[in-house]
Amino acid sequence: MHGPTDMWNDDNAIYDDGEWITWTEINSHLERLELEAQYPNADIELVPVFEELLSTAQHYHLLTGRHLQVYGDLGELYGAITYGIKLHRNYAQGSDGRLGNDLVEVKTITPFKSNNIVTLNLKRNFSKVLIVKIDADFEVQGKMIDRKALPKVKGDQLQLNWDDFKGDD
Repeated sequence: MHGPTDMWNDDNAIYDDGEWITWTEINSHLERLELEAQYPNADIELVPVFEELLSTAQHYHLLTGRHLQVYGDLGELYGAITYGIKLHRNYAQGSDGRLGNDLVEVKTITPFKSNNIVTLNLKRNFSKVLIVKIDADFEVQGKMIDRKALPKVKGDQLQLNWDDFKGDD
């Protein structure tokens, strides 16, 4: 009977401090460190979920020409990963998540949208809005805007154009 240690050698692992450490473990750890550097505010566990969901949506579109109804979720996951937004449970009233003391509303521009405009319901309780844009090439960007920086309007609906706001970079 051979155990897994019989298969470890200098080609696929490092012997350190009395135990074998595989290259898979090392690479996995390095990938995590890279993700933590790239997304310092993120729940790193969400990154592969976001990447797989985005890839699945893109693959489905390439195969069928249709879109899955996942873009709102992708926008919220992007906010959680890149900004550190703590998402509320699904269908929570008022906002989509919390960033420190701020309530955040997330609006997503989908790849099939003919313009870069989202409609914001001003009756919702939020102090920041994150506009997430997923373009036709499935590239994702975001812009965080303070509610006090939004234009004043009559009524409860405000249309926001992606191009009217600067990004965080």
